[in-house]
Amino acid sequence: MKFTFACKKISLSDSIKEYAEKKIGKLDRYFNEEADAFVTFAVEKKNRCSVELTVRAANGTLFRAQEEDPDGDMRGAIDGAVAFIERRIRKNKTRLAKNLRPEVVAPEVPEFEIAEEDEFHVVRTKHFVVKPMTVDEAILQMNLLGHSFYVFRNVADETVSVVYARNNGGYGIIETDK
Repeated sequence: MKFTFACKKISLSDSIKEYAEKKIGKLDRYFNEEADAFVTFAVEKKNRCSVELTVRAANGTLFRAQEEDPDGDMRGAIDGAVAFIERRIRKNKTRLAKNLRPEVVAPEVPEFEIAEEDEFHVVRTKHFVVKPMTVDEAILQMNLLGHSFYVFRNVADETVSVVYARNNGGYGIIETDK
C-alpha cells in the first residue's frame, strides 16, 4: 500500500506514522492490487485528535473515514478509522465483488479549473475522474464514501449524472442532457 501523510496544526513523530502504516496496511488484504492511502492528521480544539483516512483501490473504488479521539490519542483515532473502513468493506463485500467490475476504471479526463468570483470564497477544490458506472454502483460508491451525493457517468446513456440520498429515505438521481 502506498501512503501519503498530511498534518494540520501538528508535527507527527515517526512512531505515529509507523503505527498508521502498520494498522492501515492490514487493509491491503482486501485489495487484489496495490491501493493508495491518504492520511490527514489534525488536532482540533481542546486536544481532540482527528484522523481522516481515504483509501483508493486500483479499480478506483474509494473508502473514506474520519475519526476523532477526544482523549488526545492519535493511535485511537487511527484504530477507529481503520475499523470503520474494515466494517464498510465487510458489509459491502458481496456487492463490491458483484457490482464493481474491473472495466469500470475510467480513462483519464483532463482536469478543469473553476473560475473564482470576488464575492464567493472557495475554500476547497477537488478534481476527480467521472467514471462510467451503473446507478447501483454509484449508490454503493456514495455509501462507501459516506457522502450524501455522488457524480458519475451513467453507462446506460453516457450522460453525467448525480445520485443523492433523500432526506426522507431512498435515493434520487439527477441526469444531465446530452
